[in-house]
Amino acid sequence: MRKHTLAATLNALRIVTGILFWQHGAQKVLGWFGGNAADPLTLFGLAGILEFFGGALIVLGLLTRPVAFILAGEMAVAYFRVHLPRGFWPVTNGGELAALYCFIFLLFAVHGGGSLSLDAWIGSWRAGSLTNQPVDVPQQVLEDIDRRV
Repeated sequence: MRKHTLAATLNALRIVTGILFWQHGAQKVLGWFGGNAADPLTLFGLAGILEFFGGALIVLGLLTRPVAFILAGEMAVAYFRVHLPRGFWPVTNGGELAALYCFIFLLFAVHGGGSLSLDAWIGSWRAGSLTNQPVDVPQQVLEDIDRRV
């Protein structure tokens, strides 16, 4: 049971984190959710692009490890460039989200996207576990099918 609980919480954390992160990108790229669209040629605009597309990939669990590694780096840069000059402690410099996202993305970079990710599905498909596998049908079901045909 613990293994299933861990898998479920990892998948939930990935999906919720991705949705929340995508919203930050949508603020910067599209001006949604009360944001202002940023010039994509600025660092703020680049951050928005990474957050928008990276957040979507995290939600889907596609290319989770490399995307999460890049996003962790983005959040580390955001923390050190924007928040740390305002003070040492994240609670006083407004950098809690950047620090939290950084470490959550490091978790996904190490552990992957979980069992309900496209990465896991593609891995299963490549390994052949989704195709060409014999199905063990109980004899009772086969007899029932024969009677109806």
